[in-house]
Amino acid sequence: MKESAYTANAKDKVIDLHQPPQNKSKIAQYLYSGFERNLYRLTKFQSDTERRMAIILEKGSKRWFRPAKGQFQIFYRVGHDQQEYLPDFVAETDEANLLIELKASGMKDDAVVQAKKDAAVKWCGHASGYSIQSGGKPWRYVFVPHDAVAENMTLKGLLAHYQITS
Repeated sequence: MKESAYTANAKDKVIDLHQPPQNKSKIAQYLYSGFERNLYRLTKFQSDTERRMAIILEKGSKRWFRPAKGQFQIFYRVGHDQQEYLPDFVAETDEANLLIELKASGMKDDAVVQAKKDAAVKWCGHASGYSIQSGGKPWRYVFVPHDAVAENMTLKGLLAHYQITS
């Protein structure tokens, strides 16, 4: 596991995962705690959708985390530039390991989003081959539209609709 480096100052508050921020546009200023299945004690979110997804993962996964830069080394190309892809979440269930991406539903066909998805699906295929050969679980890519994420959803329900197999 790579340590996540958070930029925080004395004004940053640590609040419980189940407490939505008063001003959702400033969610990135908060550190969240109160996890049972997160591999990190504290986590930051870029959107309230990510916070709600963490609640779903707390209920439906064995463990989860928000990966740090360089943790998976998944690269995609847009034009001449090679970029690193960092999924929003990584989770483990009884059946599989998951790379989870949350995006605005209108961004599904965006060229950069598609390039990231293609790179992640390819990475999951390679990782699954190695993992299964070693007695482990397959890896799956999950693209979830932001408007599908609600606290009353289950991880199994989201996977039934949005899991992409390699």
